[in-house]
Amino acid sequence: MKQLKKKVKMIIEKTDTGFSAYSEEHPIYSTGRTIPELMNNAYEAVQLYFEDEYEMIQSNLAFEIDFKQFFQYYNVLNAKHLAERIGMNPTLLSQYVQGRKKPSERQTKRILNGIHQIGEELSEMNLIYEK
Repeated sequence: MKQLKKKVKMIIEKTDTGFSAYSEEHPIYSTGRTIPELMNNAYEAVQLYFEDEYEMIQSNLAFEIDFKQFFQYYNVLNAKHLAERIGMNPTLLSQYVQGRKKPSERQTKRILNGIHQIGEELSEMNLIYEK
């Protein structure tokens, strides 16, 4: 089997029962009550769709979600503090999060880089606990 060269983009949307994801390029759809469940289900759906053509394609799957839904689900991330951390006006980021304004590609990358940096820091951290 050959490797899938192009990333399969899955767009995440909030539903009444959780979340759904779909590809605009392929007839692939999935649902889940939470985003981690949705992502697992989407990996399985993509693997099933391409099973006769390609090897494991988990690394070739890209998820996209809009700002408002992202900050609603990951409400542990405070938009004001994130804005301050990346040197952005907190009011501007708030307008992106509320859907009043749409960020440019450059601003989107700036915000995403800040989120990724926080994720990397958290993944390298351990908590101290006492018995």
